[in-house]
Amino acid sequence: MNVVELLKISLRSLTVNLMRSFLTMLGIIIGVATVIAMISIGEGTSNQVTSQIQSLGLNLITITAGTSSASTGGSGGGTLQISDSEPLTQINTVKYVAPVMQANTQVKNGANITSTSIIGTNPSYADIKSWETDIGRFFTEDEVTDKAKVVVLGSTTAENLFGKAGFDAIGSLININNIPFRVIGILQSKGSSGSMDMDDTIIAPITTVQSRFQVGNSKNAVRQILVESKSPDSIKSTIALIEYTMRQSHKLGQGEDDFKVRSQEDVLSSAESVTNTLTLFLGGIAAISLLVGGIGIMNIMLVSVTERTREIGIRKAIGAPEGTIMSQFLMESVTLAILGGVIGVLLGFGGSKFVGHLMTIQTAVSMNSVLLAVGFSGCIGIVFGVFPARKAARLDPIEALRYE
Repeated sequence: MNVVELLKISLRSLTVNLMRSFLTMLGIIIGVATVIAMISIGEGTSNQVTSQIQSLGLNLITITAGTSSASTGGSGGGTLQISDSEPLTQINTVKYVAPVMQANTQVKNGANITSTSIIGTNPSYADIKSWETDIGRFFTEDEVTDKAKVVVLGSTTAENLFGKAGFDAIGSLININNIPFRVIGILQSKGSSGSMDMDDTIIAPITTVQSRFQVGNSKNAVRQILVESKSPDSIKSTIALIEYTMRQSHKLGQGEDDFKVRSQEDVLSSAESVTNTLTLFLGGIAAISLLVGGIGIMNIMLVSVTERTREIGIRKAIGAPEGTIMSQFLMESVTLAILGGVIGVLLGFGGSKFVGHLMTIQTAVSMNSVLLAVGFSGCIGIVFGVFPARKAARLDPIEALRYE
């Protein structure tokens, strides 16, 4: 008896009781659907994070404040200062340097009020972030020197303040913490990063933010310093020179670094590691449903062997070998599992699209994950179908014919 004949017999047996067959497949369907959905959401999130990190350029280096128990009390003191950025511009492998301050603010334009963050930086920030204006312009070095009260708005902030923002927003005055600022530009949209809207922001000259929004010991402190190297090939040497320069600026001597330097490759590697671990974890949990489904298949196949004992006895009495009987029941088990896997893939694909729409994530269903899920469900059918199939094949034909 060939595979096609076995498949026809299996389908005929399964369609005798469709509801029972469907309920048997349900565990596999749920397991495969969950696996597909979790993996596709995980891969989609990973692709989105990777794309956003790469969009900033692999030449980007970020310096943040750290802590140092061995600090000698130099100008750094475990924080970054505006002055720390100046020596970095003298490094010959550095293209741009942009210190970054940030403060939470309330912004008003007439009756329109919104809360957002204001970023204080210099014109190099736009070059490093590849952030161009959709309307208007970015501020200049002269405006940084003059502490000019000018701002560039993110598209979301502009829409919150001006409705459907256009050229009428350029030149308008807005109040930021009751201080009047003139709008000189609106940035091109960057979209969202998870739950964070990258367009809900305001960018102003760092000197203006320093004098208007920073107080006390934090007046000269910056949140981070962004550096762009001239080429990806010079990343490692640039990082080494930055670390040397920062240690000289902070007068650390033999003490530990009170700052951290990270390249985009480091950030990308960390992000991929986290998302891959999360995807595997979620996929592993979902795979438990497949095992539960396999137990359900074995249970129903044992019931089927009991119900069809006389049929098995007749087949063996007319000469059917044990291998044929075993193949028949094993084929039924595998067919149940694979059909459940195919239905699960379709449901998982639809579910991932729905969840991705709610979470504003572009999900990614790879062919590898589909083949893995269906293949694994088929293996489940084989593993959990062997015992019932062997039981059927080893029935004594005389005892089977007597079975009521």
